[in-house]
Amino acid sequence: MTIHNPEIANLFNRYAVMLEIKGANPFRIRAYRNAARTIENLPRDVAAMLKDGSDLTELPGIGEDLAHKLSDIVETEKFAELEKLKGQLPAALADMTEVPGIGPKRIKTLFKSLKIKSVEELFDAARKGRLRKLHGFGPKTEANILKIAGKHAAPKRYKLSDAQQIADALVEYLEGVPRVIRVAVAGSYRRRKETVGDLDILVACHADAPVIARFVSYEDVDEVLAKGGTRAAVKLKSGMQVDLRVVPERSYGAALVYFTGSKAHNIALRAKGLKRKLKINEYGVFRGKTWIAGRSEADVYARLEMPLIPPELRENQGEIEAALAGKLPKLIELSDIKGDLHVHTKESDGEATLEEMVEAARKRGYQYIAITDHSKHIGITHGLDAKRLAGQLKRIDKLNAKLRGFTVLKSAEVDILPDGSLALPNTILGELDVVVASVHSKFDLPAKEQTERMIRAMDNPNVNIIGHPFGRLLGEREPCQLDLEKLMKAALERGCHLEVNGQPARLDLSDTQCRLAKELGLKLVISTDAHTPETLGYMRYGVDQARRGWLEAKDVLNTRPLDEFRKLIKRK
Repeated sequence: MTIHNPEIANLFNRYAVMLEIKGANPFRIRAYRNAARTIENLPRDVAAMLKDGSDLTELPGIGEDLAHKLSDIVETEKFAELEKLKGQLPAALADMTEVPGIGPKRIKTLFKSLKIKSVEELFDAARKGRLRKLHGFGPKTEANILKIAGKHAAPKRYKLSDAQQIADALVEYLEGVPRVIRVAVAGSYRRRKETVGDLDILVACHADAPVIARFVSYEDVDEVLAKGGTRAAVKLKSGMQVDLRVVPERSYGAALVYFTGSKAHNIALRAKGLKRKLKINEYGVFRGKTWIAGRSEADVYARLEMPLIPPELRENQGEIEAALAGKLPKLIELSDIKGDLHVHTKESDGEATLEEMVEAARKRGYQYIAITDHSKHIGITHGLDAKRLAGQLKRIDKLNAKLRGFTVLKSAEVDILPDGSLALPNTILGELDVVVASVHSKFDLPAKEQTERMIRAMDNPNVNIIGHPFGRLLGEREPCQLDLEKLMKAALERGCHLEVNGQPARLDLSDTQCRLAKELGLKLVISTDAHTPETLGYMRYGVDQARRGWLEAKDVLNTRPLDEFRKLIKRK
């Protein structure tokens, strides 16, 4: 049996919530939250690390006690401490944190004042108007909860990064089945959408390959939903559904096109085929009853006289017309990125030292990295005031003097205050190579005020980048209201840029917003918002988002070598 990192992180987060409701020691609560974040951000499963004999105490925030607990969780797939707490508090209390705006303190109030023990009871209380009477709630909070309740029946969707871990493990498992030729994950996952509802796996194999039998016996399967000769469907212990389809090798390309989608893209493709008297389906391309193509995706598109369209573009948003006209963009690649411009260290809310983050960036082959610890305005992040930032700049100077072929850029993530001013003085901001200005409060301002707030921040000649402009957290916090076109035009006028934040819970800007920037001629940056060495790997998700937004390397500033980047980022 294998329990994956997102599930382990969820156990620790749930435990932290239950501890907070009980009024436990804040340091203990924080330790579990930090551990959950570390585990969620690991590139490898904890189970695999333990199997290889890795020392978990070397991970940030994981001491001997937590390492032992992790070992027990992997072995039993249960967290004994959490099970004990369930005997003292209703287990469903922790589920309420999934409702945006409902944290442990509010859950404690709801439980003690109204005896609310679950999400459904919360929604029911909102419908009956009982929440507005509670201190700290009010009609507006109640209305927001009712709005969320209306969406609650929708099927669960998973962050792309969580789906990635599940998919990688499944692909590796199926590739090990005898007589299997090729395995691919299709659907919205392959199109790299920011959230994924389920996984569609395609396998090409020899007729005698025991794929179906091996698939339904996979150790993480909780329930077999369907099982046939060429397809099967299962529900995993994580709750995710996975559909498997087995196809002959000659149909693999056609099936990959079909099951990658999107539905709108496929319909448009079939319509183009019909004009050429061709029939296109998951089995191949046919002229009459004669099969003429389908072994590869390129073959399918070639029969329609167009080049292969990258999966990220297959949304029927002009990609077919662009392909036919020979105008498909040469999409940005992860290998194009020369540096990361949004990185945190232990100086604020990161979990590694300056030196550790720099070394991790060097190992990724980058030429530069911007250290962007938070300004002091956010109390919970132990942010930097001007004095502490000045001290960090001196350490960066000393480090740069030792480095060869790599540069640490002096930077900061500076809070944009409600009036559009910045949380650090210009005297220190003027010493920085890059200033990332971000909103971390007052997300609920009307669009006009929020837009003007960010434009006023860009009026400061030290500001280079607006970080995660919409402030959204997928499934947790709705994006703030902005007049994005006005903001982008203001950025163009001032020589500023907007960020595509690769943090999987943010992915802010969205794909359509990236495309708008391209149309307006605004250059963007792609950054990770990394808080650990491992999360520098979030760059892949930022690049995914940029590719879905039709961005090329030339549309992104940090694809440039350092000297060229410095010239382009400098305010005129």
